[in-house]
Amino acid sequence: MGTRLSGAAGHTGHAIEQNAEINVTPFVDIMLVLLIIFMVAAPMATVSMKLDLPPPMEPDGPQKDPVYITVQESGAVFIGERRTSLASLPADVCAALGGGACRERRIFVRAEPEVSYEGFMAVMNGLYGAGFTQVGLLNEDIE
Repeated sequence: MGTRLSGAAGHTGHAIEQNAEINVTPFVDIMLVLLIIFMVAAPMATVSMKLDLPPPMEPDGPQKDPVYITVQESGAVFIGERRTSLASLPADVCAALGGGACRERRIFVRAEPEVSYEGFMAVMNGLYGAGFTQVGLLNEDIE
């Protein structure tokens, strides 16, 4: 229990009891002040930047179908459904692309899973040596 205090005139005072509860009022006050500070400071932290983007452009003419080069396990090379050889591959690719600036257009190369690395790289080196640098590789099963 608490200790009894005696007054100067001999009167006994009230007993002093211990309080084990935490006073959370100062903590809540500090949290509210911090919340207000962050609510005011957050909009000032965002940076806006004006961008002048060009308007979207319509493509020139109809879009052409992509050209697919297929390398088979036997070593046969096809452009679409037409068979070609490594020697005539660049000329046949340009013909399939419609001529013009054919070396600047994208072509896609796909190979059967059983094709050897050397066979695939022979096609890639032939295309690169002829000036085709926009080459996409496809990874799909050909049946």
